[in-house]
Amino acid sequence: MFTKIAFLVIFLLYTENPSEDSRSYQKEYYPHGKIKAEGWLKNGLKEGYWKFYHRNGNLSEKGHYRKGLRHAYWYFYKENGKPKQEGHYSKGKMSDWWLFFDSQGTVNHKCQLSNGRKNGYCLQYENEKLTSAEKYQNGKKIKKWTSFSSFKRENKLSDLK
Repeated sequence: MFTKIAFLVIFLLYTENPSEDSRSYQKEYYPHGKIKAEGWLKNGLKEGYWKFYHRNGNLSEKGHYRKGLRHAYWYFYKENGKPKQEGHYSKGKMSDWWLFFDSQGTVNHKCQLSNGRKNGYCLQYENEKLTSAEKYQNGKKIKKWTSFSSFKRENKLSDLK
C-alpha cells in the first residue's frame, strides 16, 4: 500500500499539467505553400527557438523567444541569403553589440544598443577596415572620430567590450 501511495505522489509531482504548460511546435505557411515561420509555442506565446523565412524560401531570421519576446542572440538575412544584421535581444529590445552587414555580406558597422536604440559606440568599416567611430547617447550622436589616435586620446579601449 505504501509503495502504491509513494508511486502516485511521485507520478503527480513529475507529471506536467497540460492545461498549465501547453507546448506545441507550430509551422506557418505563405499562401503559395512555402514555409513562413516555425517554432515553439508555450501557453500561446512564442517560446524557445524560432526560424522565419522569406517568400522565396530562404531563411530570414532565427533566434530564441522567452515569454513571447525576442531573447538572446538573433541572426537576420537578406533574401539572397547573405547576412543582414545580428545581435542580442533583452526582453524584446535590441541590446549590447549589433553587427550590420553590407550587400557583400561583410560588416559595415557595429553598434552598442540599449532598449533598441544606439547607446554607446558605433564603429564604421569600409572594405573591412575601421574608418570612423561615433558615440551615441539615447539614440543621438554626441561625438565622431575619424582617426584611431584621436579616439584613443578621448576614450578607453575597454569601453568597446
